[in-house]
Amino acid sequence: MSRGTAVGTAVRTAVRRRALVGGAMALAAVLTLAGCGDDSGPDAGTAKKPRLAVGGAYIPEPTMDGMAAGFFTLTNKGGADRLTSVTSDIAGTVTLHSTEDGAMKEQKSFAVPADGELVLASGGNHLMLEKLEHKPKRGEKVAMTLRFQKSDPITIEVPVKEATYRPGQQHDSGSNASHDTHMSHASQTSRTSRTPHASHATHMSHTSDTTH
Repeated sequence: MSRGTAVGTAVRTAVRRRALVGGAMALAAVLTLAGCGDDSGPDAGTAKKPRLAVGGAYIPEPTMDGMAAGFFTLTNKGGADRLTSVTSDIAGTVTLHSTEDGAMKEQKSFAVPADGELVLASGGNHLMLEKLEHKPKRGEKVAMTLRFQKSDPITIEVPVKEATYRPGQQHDSGSNASHDTHMSHASQTSRTSRTPHASHATHMSHTSDTTH
């Protein structure tokens, strides 16, 4: 083999080695980047999942036969979710309501913020249990199932408290004025309805009129 041929062969060999090394380095870089985004560990994805717990649930003993209100606090230690519906074993329907400036409006769902709380309380967001099979009495427990956009359903046993009950203000009979007024309006509408229970639309229309 001539000297020129040997040099050419050596050059080509060196070029091939450099190409192989460069390709290997590029592949390693891609694998490294992929590894950085790999969440296959034991805690992968848990931070993004909602972690829900229900506390402080209660139903004030209703003053009428066909309707009752429900309240609770939903604590979330994970990602955001939505409360989409509620059912109960004693109610034909359970609706979600918000309250703003004294006006109540039915909502399709409630946001459950990430690492936050959804509070249902008298004078604010709340549940309305309608078409009751029986009027719940103080000391009774009512089963409710909460359903969510992402999380599995949660079933709770909700105690029935005295009509004037408010967490931290149990003995303040005037503290539940908003709830009492709401139930009073619903009762008046129910008495004027042709059916035993007023329709939700009539109830909400009457409530809206009384707030103006």
